[in-house]
Amino acid sequence: MWWDTSLIETTVTRQFVCSHLIPEEVARLDQPLGFGDGLTDGTYWEWIDEKAKRIFLILADLGIPDQIFGIIDDSWDDDDLPIALDQIGRLALTPTRDDRFAKKFYAQQFHYLVKYIDKGQHIVYQDDELIPVVVDRRPGLANNPIDRIGLPNRPGEAFSRRRFPIGTGPGMMTLENILNEVSSTKNLQSDHLASYYGSYVYQGSAYVIFTHTSDFNLKSLLSTTAGPLKSIPKQDRRRMMMNWIHCLTDTLCYIHRRSRSHGNIKPSTILFCSNNYVFYNSMSRLCGEASVSASEKAVFDRESYDFAAPEQWYRPSATSHRRTLMVQRSSAASTSSDSTTFSISRGGSDPTSNPSSALHTPNPLLDPQAADVFSLGCVILELLSLLMKRTTRAFASHRAAKHKLAGRGGAVLDSSFHKNPGQVESWMTGLAKDAAKKDDVVFRGVAPMLHVVARMLAVLPQERPTAQEVEQAMYKILTEKCDIAEPHCVHQYGGSGGDLVDLRLAGLNIHDQQDGNFAISSRKQPTSPSRPGSRISIHSRSTSTTDGGDRAHMLQDVRASHPRSNWQTSPIHSSSQTYIMGTN
Repeated sequence: MWWDTSLIETTVTRQFVCSHLIPEEVARLDQPLGFGDGLTDGTYWEWIDEKAKRIFLILADLGIPDQIFGIIDDSWDDDDLPIALDQIGRLALTPTRDDRFAKKFYAQQFHYLVKYIDKGQHIVYQDDELIPVVVDRRPGLANNPIDRIGLPNRPGEAFSRRRFPIGTGPGMMTLENILNEVSSTKNLQSDHLASYYGSYVYQGSAYVIFTHTSDFNLKSLLSTTAGPLKSIPKQDRRRMMMNWIHCLTDTLCYIHRRSRSHGNIKPSTILFCSNNYVFYNSMSRLCGEASVSASEKAVFDRESYDFAAPEQWYRPSATSHRRTLMVQRSSAASTSSDSTTFSISRGGSDPTSNPSSALHTPNPLLDPQAADVFSLGCVILELLSLLMKRTTRAFASHRAAKHKLAGRGGAVLDSSFHKNPGQVESWMTGLAKDAAKKDDVVFRGVAPMLHVVARMLAVLPQERPTAQEVEQAMYKILTEKCDIAEPHCVHQYGGSGGDLVDLRLAGLNIHDQQDGNFAISSRKQPTSPSRPGSRISIHSRSTSTTDGGDRAHMLQDVRASHPRSNWQTSPIHSSSQTYIMGTN
């Protein structure tokens, strides 16, 4: 049992105290205190009730509740706890010195002095204190570097915990670095992001606690359908997948509005709880891939490469700064939302350039938020492929098909999204044609979403839409094409108005038509581009102004006036198999 102040107050009643005393001792409870020479009119019961409930519980646990009278006569109370081991003899609990009994009292007192970890709190525990954390010890979790834990003060919720030895040696972090990282990440709080909950230091190690626990990730889901997902009715599963896309885009809006970027979006960092609740892995170095060893870092990360934006792996050619070719391509292409023809802007990049010669070269043009949009576009495309029952292995093989040469051996084929836009386009065409043959209304949203994804995968960062533009487009597709009246995570980020009728992606208009559908068409860019320069510190999409000119990073639920069903509330991670898709 975990004791807190409330439980102690409700447990130690007069009836409880009397149940541990003999009749003569019960009668003594109402007698005046034996000290003070009559200057106080308090009784022993009043002292226990007001000042010594914890001490009485300790004495009751040790089988000597009658010693409470002598302790009170010596003016001891709960404020004196914890009592140092070498001072316990002053309590005179035994006729003669008994070190063994003193150690029992010393250890037992910490059961009633528990310091619970509240949200946003950092605690330094002494070596003998009890840590209010319950670690899941189920088979299969023992060797996981991330513990699955519960907190007694947050019943029904599950958390992730990571341990960091404090020091300067290999595999260690200094406490200063840990606290700096905590300070950097603690203000990023979202229901669809593994967010900092709290931290503590204990016996030479720092422990950092994050919200959510993952049972599987998108990478594993793309290979094998998870059990919890299989049991959901087919139509509900399709709608849930579409809502995943909106949850991810909405959360990326939140991250970008806080002038941050995720920087590591790929299938293995898109996580799911057992109730199919989707969330991003934390961006903090204290979570996920933060603690990999130097030898692991030296190994080529194929997944990170495949889902990275092109500018993260090589410098664009000199012509990539020009928008001329993009405008020419855009003005010539005007497609409806149901078109099965897709065009990913190459933006004047040099197809003959060899990115391998410039791997890991710092790119002064790198816009981390635009890179996030590219990577999320790749993830959305994988989710749409999963919806259409296409395998990720087949997709990777299709992307790399142009690199196959006759003969045996050779290097691993390049299956990245950024090096194979033509193959990605043809794959999208196949998905759109398959979706057009389906009867379920959910599939009406596939082709429009693919057109949005095509813009997200533009080679030039400045040609991609912002996360907010993507979220608005996805919202419109879900509500007007897929007949999902209440998508999850519907927020308005900064700004004043919530009109979503005319949504503009960079070079892309989404507007209503009289027949009830909406068309996606290209438009020429204005003289001054809507997307600012690549330096994140001056990125206009990272800030917003409200009436009065104050900066606003607050999230406003634009559908908050609508009552929400139970299945739309934020998840409580319990052992039940209720499938909660959630909302922020």
